[in-house]
This record gives sequence, C-alpha cells and structure tokens, in this order.
Amino acid sequence: MKPIEEFLSELGNLDIKLWVEDNPNSSQGVKLRCNAPSGRLTPEIRANLSDRKAEIISFFQRVNLTSEVESIPTVARDNGNLPLSWSQQRLWFLYQMEGASATYNMPAAVQMTGVLDISALEQALQEIIRRHEVLRTSFAKVDGHAVQVIHPHANLTLPIVDLQGCSDQVKQLAILDAEKPFDLTQAPLMRVTLLKLSEQSHVLLMNMHHIVADGWSIGILIQEISTLYTVFIQSKPSPLPALPIQYADFAVWQRQWLQGEVFSQKINYWQKQLADAPPLLELPTDRPRPAIQTFRGSSRDFPLPLELTEQLNRLSQKFGVTLFMTLEAAFVTLLHRYSGQTDILIGSPIANRDRPEIDTLIGFFINTLVLRSRLENNPPFIELLQQVKQVALDAYAHQEVPFEQIVDILQLKRNLSHTPLFQVMFALQNAPMGNLELPGLQLSQLPIEAITSKFDLTLSMTETPQGLIGNWEYNTDLFDSETITRMAGHFQNLLTAILANPQQTVQELALLSNAERQQILGDGYSTAEYIVNQCLHQRFEEQA
Repeated sequence: MKPIEEFLSELGNLDIKLWVEDNPNSSQGVKLRCNAPSGRLTPEIRANLSDRKAEIISFFQRVNLTSEVESIPTVARDNGNLPLSWSQQRLWFLYQMEGASATYNMPAAVQMTGVLDISALEQALQEIIRRHEVLRTSFAKVDGHAVQVIHPHANLTLPIVDLQGCSDQVKQLAILDAEKPFDLTQAPLMRVTLLKLSEQSHVLLMNMHHIVADGWSIGILIQEISTLYTVFIQSKPSPLPALPIQYADFAVWQRQWLQGEVFSQKINYWQKQLADAPPLLELPTDRPRPAIQTFRGSSRDFPLPLELTEQLNRLSQKFGVTLFMTLEAAFVTLLHRYSGQTDILIGSPIANRDRPEIDTLIGFFINTLVLRSRLENNPPFIELLQQVKQVALDAYAHQEVPFEQIVDILQLKRNLSHTPLFQVMFALQNAPMGNLELPGLQLSQLPIEAITSKFDLTLSMTETPQGLIGNWEYNTDLFDSETITRMAGHFQNLLTAILANPQQTVQELALLSNAERQQILGDGYSTAEYIVNQCLHQRFEEQA
C-alpha cells in the first residue's frame, strides 16, 4: 500500500479536494469529506478513500492540516469598502503600475455544433452573472486603498459576428479578443462574443480577467452554461442551488484568517524554506533581458509518445512518487543543465479550493507554490526525485499561504526585469476540458495561441489518451522559437535517459540527441593540419 503522503499528493494532482470538518454537534466527531469534478471520482478512488479514512484523518491531524471549525461567514454588503483578496491585490497593483494589458486575460473559445438557441444561451450567461457577484465586481481606490465595488446588476451583451463563408477568420478574431485589455474599474470583467459559421456551427469566445477568475472557474462556467441552457430551452427555471457565499466573503475571511497562529506557523515554514534563495534563474537566452519585463510571449505544443508516458507512470509507481514529481524532477534537471545553477526555484500552481464553500464559486482562488531543489554534488536522479517529493509534500501542507504574502514577508528587493522568487513555472494538468454534450449541441474547447507570457518560461504538461502533451509558453523578448524547440527536445532526451537508468547522476543523463552529439564531437578525431605559427585565440576564432 502506498504511503498516505503519496496517496494524498496524487489526489491533489487530480484536483480532488479533501478537508476535515470538526462538528461538535455530530456524534461522529471528525468527518472526512471529498469533492471532485464530475467523472473524476472513480469507484477505485472512492474505495481507497473509504478504506483509508482513519489513516487520512490521522494524517491531517498530525500535520495540522485540519480546516477551521467555522464555515466562511457572509459579510454585510452595506458596510462598503470590501477588501480585495491577496491575489487580487497583486493584480490591482500591477494594473496601477503598468496600465491595462492583456497579460492576465483568460480567453477561451468553445466550438458549438448543432442547433443553437441563442436566446437561451444569452439567458444562461445573464443568470451566471447574477449568481456570481465577482462577475459583477469592479475595483476602485478609496482613501488610498483598493476596494471591491459590487454592482447589483451588470448587463452582459452577446454580440453576434456573422462569419458564414469566412470561417478562416475565427483564429484571427479569437486572438484579437484575447489581446483586448479590460478596464478593471468597469464591470463586468467578462465578455462574450458569438461567431456564427453556419446555421449549425458557432464559436463562443469568452474572456475574463484573472482578477475575477481562475482555471477552475472556467470549468464551473462551462458546466453552469450547459446546465442552464438545458433548462432554459425548455422554459424551466434554474435548478442550480444558491451559492453559500460569494467571493467577497472569502476575501474578507482570508485577510482575517491570515492573522492567526495557524498562519504564523505556516509562514514560518516558507521563511525558512526560501531563506537566501537566489534571486534569478539565469538561463541562456537569445537576447539580453530587458530592464522592464514586457510579458510578450508565444507558445508551442510538443507531444510525448504514449509509450514514453506509460513508462514514466510505471517509474513513478516504482519509486513511490507521483507523475507530477517525476516530471518536475526532470524539468529541474533540465534547468540545472542549462543554467549551471545548483539552487533551482520554480513556481507551480495549485487550485487552493480546500473548503466546501468555495468549490463551486467562480473567483481567483489559485495559489502559487515555490518549489526549491538543491543539486549540489551532482546527486543521482533518484536522490533528486525523493528530494522533490518531500519538498512538494511540505509545500502542499503549507499551501494556504498566499504567494503575495510570502513575497512581502521575505522583503525581497523588487526588480522590474523579472518576477520575484521564480521566473520559471511548471504544471501538470490532469483534468483537461473534455467535450460537453447538450440537447442538440456538442461542445469542445478550441485552443487559443498564447500572445503573452507571465514568466520567462512555463511548461504545462497535460495527460491525454494519446500521451503527455507539453505546452511551452515563453517570453519572446528572451527566447526564439527554435530555442524552445531545441529545449523541448532536450527535455524528451532527459526523460528517455532517466527511464533507461535513473541511478545516473543529473550530470550524466544524456541531454543531446545523437545528431547533436555527432555535430559537436564529429567522428572523434580531426584531420586538420596543426599550424604552429598561430596562437590559440586565432585557432579558436577560425573555428567560431
């Protein structure tokens, strides 16, 4: 049986949310509750949760992960001047400093095939705006402080663009919409556009600012659209239950919670873990780093063969780690080999929806964990892998501390040329958005090419039936497309070498392809004549 720490970390990577609830009025005492998106909670996982319930609760109590007894309370709206959450405050600060930009836009495009009832779709969108206060929220500055302004009503129009006979313009319009910035002082911070390709083919463009939503929110949005559309085409009322709280309630609660003893214990961990961290990961770039980060970016997808993916899963099981940990350790190895640095910090997103009240809320809950790896003395890969595992588990145990608070408490010297603490991010997406079948319609997500990059480099891996797919998002001020292609190839080479011999040290693992090795080393000997009247720098210049 897997150790409980590994079992829980795997559930975390599956975005299955666990929490312990202490109800003094219940004869059962401590309860374990579990929630997951539809279809994710398989019978096998349910059985494992049931069988290991006592062990899980014991683990939560041992590492002090139990949630607060009280639920998040609602806050009276007549008080006014409701604060921003810590994550929102960071984006508001960037907005004030840089002005409106598309850097934190969250665009999505959904292909809708079949007979579409446009009126029912618009009604569904309006109902979602009504349900979720955060989508009716704008932001303002009052007495020098940022506050949420919740509007009782916010109209969301659904413009229709006729592209019949011009379907080749879908990609261009999707990019234009993705590049259009939001004014954070105007609600709603969400817009939709319907592209009509034919009577039975439409594309719905949706865009929200990150200050009111996160990746999990996109899934909620799509699910609610499908539920509401289904009933509205039948002229039935909404079946969705009332939301227990709203995002503003969470923001107030978060600021109050982050003042207690629990928070002090958790922030102490991060202070110790990130003490004396290097300020910059100096990857070799194609151009010098600009003095001010521009966030201009692009992205490339690189698939990994299914056989390679299956082998990585088997290796992870063999060494008692998750696939996320194996891929992260390999990525850390790549960054180490490219930079020559032995102290590597990367960021990794976590849903941070560990309370039942917020699981169905649209809002900006996602947090960023800083994962630090040490590679002094050229460790074997399996040793690095166990280190990565422990660092990840410790980070999960302290995930509630907002990244913004960690930056503030460390009193880091700000540098406009790069993000604080880390400049490279890694993520494993286990739950890609699938197809949703509606009455008379079939929905599927369309990819939108990235035009921004929040970091120097972000590697997002997604599990698919065909194998892992890596999306490499990169800052185009620093890297050329060819460089990212080469880097992705080196990453695959590393994974292959790890599978062949995980006992090798991180420096011994093969990085280059056979063709690259041959190009650099040649045939192992040289036929060039030795010229005695040339200095070494002249010989070097000729070769260069």
